[in-house]
Amino acid sequence: MVAIGIGAAAVVALTLLTRPVVGVILAAALLGFGVGLAWRGARGSLPAEFAPASSDDDKHRLLVVANETVAGRGLLEEVGRHCAGRDCEVFVVAPALAGSRAAHWASDIDDGIALARERLQVSLDGVARLGLSADGEIGDSDPNLAIEDALRHFPADEVLISTHPPDRSRWLEHGVVSSARERLDLPVTHIIVDLEAEGAAGAAPLTSAQSPRR
Repeated sequence: MVAIGIGAAAVVALTLLTRPVVGVILAAALLGFGVGLAWRGARGSLPAEFAPASSDDDKHRLLVVANETVAGRGLLEEVGRHCAGRDCEVFVVAPALAGSRAAHWASDIDDGIALARERLQVSLDGVARLGLSADGEIGDSDPNLAIEDALRHFPADEVLISTHPPDRSRWLEHGVVSSARERLDLPVTHIIVDLEAEGAAGAAPLTSAQSPRR
């Protein structure tokens, strides 16, 4: 891996001298890839199978997974329906980024994490207003890995995945919901949240810079 990195750096350096524009693009990709490796190294490598946490109490635990739609009114209403009449605990995961990390500058990665954190806090505040116990975290950019990470410490009874409508959702395009249903031995509910429709109705919960589709 070190040899590959040295070789790649040499290629980038040579390209910067001969074709500066191409060299800058390659350097950005290499930087993004390096940051991605550091992120994955910090969180640890994941085995094909994982051991989810478990609990023996009567509390109902709902794991919510969403990116941009995490602050949508429709998602909060769905959480309320799932927890109605129950002693319910909610854990919200907002995956940090979209697409390949190698395609982003380091500043874009930081912006993606900051936006995810902002949306997550809005969502947690909304869940708290429903009178429910709630916590959350910024997850891996791969939503299925983010789900597995959360299930290692949060003994969920069911998973609720929120996406944009099909024509605007990369998660649906990439089969995130179907993959979760195949891999998890838990009920997985998919809800579509149309933020554009909510905004047109005057119910947009969060105004921030545009972020990647989810």
